Amino acid sequence: MTQERAEQWVDVVVLGAGMSGLVSASVLIDQGAKKILVVDEYDRVGGNHIDEAINGYTFDVGSLIFQDDSPLVERFPELMNSYVLITPTWQRLNPQGLVAKYPLSIRDDIISAGPIEWVRMALSVIYGRLFRRELRNARDFAEHWLGARFAWRTGLLRYMERLCGMSPELIDLKFAQSRMGWIPEHARLGTQLRGLIPLRRSTRIPSPPNRQLVRPRSGFAELYRPVTDRLAANGVELSLGQSLQGLQRDGNGFILRTASRVIHCDRIVSTVPLDVVLRLIGVQQDPLPTVTLVTLFYSFAGDRGFDSPVLYNFAHDGTWKRLTVHSDYYGEADGRQFFAVEVIDGENEPSIERAGRQFREHTTANGLFAGDLRLEGGNVLTNAYPIFTAGSVERSRDAIAQLKAFGIESHGRQGGFEYQPTARHSTHVAERALGARGPAA
Repeated sequence: MTQERAEQWVDVVVLGAGMSGLVSASVLIDQGAKKILVVDEYDRVGGNHIDEAINGYTFDVGSLIFQDDSPLVERFPELMNSYVLITPTWQRLNPQGLVAKYPLSIRDDIISAGPIEWVRMALSVIYGRLFRRELRNARDFAEHWLGARFAWRTGLLRYMERLCGMSPELIDLKFAQSRMGWIPEHARLGTQLRGLIPLRRSTRIPSPPNRQLVRPRSGFAELYRPVTDRLAANGVELSLGQSLQGLQRDGNGFILRTASRVIHCDRIVSTVPLDVVLRLIGVQQDPLPTVTLVTLFYSFAGDRGFDSPVLYNFAHDGTWKRLTVHSDYYGEADGRQFFAVEVIDGENEPSIERAGRQFREHTTANGLFAGDLRLEGGNVLTNAYPIFTAGSVERSRDAIAQLKAFGIESHGRQGGFEYQPTARHSTHVAERALGARGPAA
């Protein structure tokens, strides 16, 4: 016997309770919407802002740092009561097996190379600037600005491949520009010299630096609780853990069906993956390419071999791309450090055990983590972020156009198929997409 579904009438349905969805709900309140329903298949808010508590440690899936001057904090000032203030630094493991400055360093990457390599890199840069003017992909982008020899020596091309799980030749130029926009700036000699030789005098008045923040030690639930409380006080209902089953037009409105409800609304704002919403309206297409992220959770006692809380892997070998030492932010647990390692697993069936074995072998070979290293667990996250390959941008724009023709407004990292590296970016995109000028006073 089929269970009868409850019916519900609201003004707006927001699909997705991640950052873009929560900001969208806040914007809609400012614009006068009275009854807003935020629906998500996850049983918690925050989208891909995920943490896991294991054996007394709390790990992030990925590496997430916020800033106190972000428009997200302006819209939800309650967040500042929960954030933990940090002073992060970054390093990288380079192809020479040394822990070096991130992202590039004139001392580590050029001076230490020696005269013969200087000539090779110089000729490579000249060639890149003169003959690699038609930029088509991530490799062209890197080799135009840095030269093929320097890009190889620093391990940058290998890191690009590790970031996306595919060769740099297959990575669209737009993705490289959005994810690695720092390359043109660091390619300029003046930038490197300023970092190498501090200027004694400066006539510039420095702007106040923003402060770096992370979620509370207990996890993202505590961080987002005051946000959801504020939204609830303004008429927003959260419906989490819902199985989305279908979406159809109903005159000038819509009917959304979940496993337990039939929801009638005048407006649909989507921040979930494009493939999910297309399926809801009955459109089948090949999935857009996204990254599957494997995160390994470790505890450790001993000499880890580097100082910064964040270490990138720019070596030519090894499958991991970045690790974040959470205990540098929150303090050790029972005398042990704890950290998370990100791996882009290109296999058909991502494996925590395989990724953990490869990480241990690689770090041991490079003199890292001398001591008691324990794999506490891991997480496999699909649709972590979009990958721009040849043709994927056009396909995503076609998908967004189909949804718009149906009447659905779709934006965000997943809903707009955009790489959004920060909360600042995500908030601006959501506000701009909905025509907002910022939070109401």
